[in-house]
Amino acid sequence: MSNGNQCCAVILAAGASTRMNLSVGKQFFPLLGMPSVARTILAFEKAGEIGSIVVVCREEELDQMRIIARGIDAKKIISIVPGGETRQQSAAAGLAAVPHEAELVAVHDGARPLVRPEEIDACVADAREHGASALAVPVKDTIKITDSAGFIDSTPDRSCLWAVQTPQVFRRSDYEAAMRRAQEENADYTDDCQLLEHMGVRVHLCRGSYENIKLTTQDDIITAETILRRREESV
Repeated sequence: MSNGNQCCAVILAAGASTRMNLSVGKQFFPLLGMPSVARTILAFEKAGEIGSIVVVCREEELDQMRIIARGIDAKKIISIVPGGETRQQSAAAGLAAVPHEAELVAVHDGARPLVRPEEIDACVADAREHGASALAVPVKDTIKITDSAGFIDSTPDRSCLWAVQTPQVFRRSDYEAAMRRAQEENADYTDDCQLLEHMGVRVHLCRGSYENIKLTTQDDIITAETILRRREESV
């Protein structure tokens, strides 16, 4: 383990899953028989750069999350806390539970269960070198910027465009300062990199994997299980 005790992961699993139209929250939906959030937690359990884990979930799901954590014997989890109304509020709740000795914080979407331990380790190492880092992949499609009427206004250079994923890893002191500033300005961001960018902190991008998808629609569940089956067959 390389300085793993210095990095705490905050796994955000407090989303309402309104777009999935499932009988259970997407964080609990089984992927090949295992709740998706359990797969997410296990990836961080196996990552050598991660020393501790805080899980954020909806208050009414705290007991269910504790049962899952016990079921997979998640030894790195130090706290399971209730989230807020927005992603940023949930991130702030998770940050408040991070141990004082953690110098780095790795924020991750609980609905990204296919992240690999080696990708987590690479992102943490990148943050240690550059101060802040996020997993990302180059955009494959040509992107268009439109006007308010839906007509193409411009076409940005695709070679400079990246799709940002999680984890996003920051120095704890920078992340705390950025969170305080956002709260003081009554600003609410859906991406943690934006918090740091607003503070003038430059975030380096660490090349991730196109398999690190976020479960947003039911089609994503089919894709995720296809990827998992392929991984199992290659072992």
